[in-house]
Amino acid sequence: QVQVVESGGGLVQAGGSLRLSCAASGRTFSVYTMAWFRRASGKGRELVAAITWNDIACYADSVKGRFTISRDNADNTVTVYLQMNSLEPEDTAVYLCAASPQYDVSGRLPFLDYDYWGQGTQVTVSS
Repeated sequence: QVQVVESGGGLVQAGGSLRLSCAASGRTFSVYTMAWFRRASGKGRELVAAITWNDIACYADSVKGRFTISRDNADNTVTVYLQMNSLEPEDTAVYLCAASPQYDVSGRLPFLDYDYWGQGTQVTVSS
């Protein structure tokens, strides 16, 4: 059974930090590209960061220098982290973890290439 479960969201003041985690199991996620997307109220889904199985990472321009994606490939569960620093009110959104069996040397894949999604975790940044 495939499970993709996010945790770590919450309410934080502008300038603060949060660390999101995503635990993925039920497939060989160690060879998958893993990503964080976000969906702000009234907006579409936006790629925040992605990381390939060999640790190639890419970021949205709006989070470069503030967010860091990383992964831990254990035997049966892959855990993906998103360290978010210097948070801004514009970062307020539901953050979703996703997994794709596809690979690109840039780390960047089309939205439709992601087969597995978590339910999301809310991040709220107050001004």
